[in-house]
Amino acid sequence: MLKISFNPFPCLESKRLYLRQITPKDVNEVFALRSSAEIMKYIPRPLAKTRHDALDFIDVVNKGLRDNEGINWAITLKKDNVLIGMICLIRMQPANFRTELGYILNPAFHGRGIMNEAVGLVVDYAFHTLKFHSLEAIIDPENRASANVLLRHNFVKEGHFKESSFFEGRFLDAEVYSLINR
Repeated sequence: MLKISFNPFPCLESKRLYLRQITPKDVNEVFALRSSAEIMKYIPRPLAKTRHDALDFIDVVNKGLRDNEGINWAITLKKDNVLIGMICLIRMQPANFRTELGYILNPAFHGRGIMNEAVGLVVDYAFHTLKFHSLEAIIDPENRASANVLLRHNFVKEGHFKESSFFEGRFLDAEVYSLINR
């Protein structure tokens, strides 16, 4: 079984990006992401209605971090360190050497390769530092941009599950992608 510890917090960086811990100082940016129906359209989670909801989300994220059950990074540009998105490893299964990758990005930053770069950093960290054997990503089948990011990193579509979850009065399909560390 894997031994996982996020203490100290593992900041990651690339040429343009700095991935750091999400803190209460990020409340406005987290609220902007999680309160927007357009941004959250592919993520079946309730919208944040207040900044308090965003703070509660940050608390949940940091509790998972303290308990070594998951990790969420703020995606920032090195030049200003302002949260423009989030990327996470969640639903960790240390006994199975498997975890799930998730992410969200402010649309003002779409089309610049930012998520592609962030995913590369986190995949490398998950495989080479944490020693996971496999990653999965569960996406809305209509989110082709997300599928393209995953495919660029050699994730393979494992399945399309019809009406596999129920959210806000309707059944939703899901696609599952995976990547194995060979």
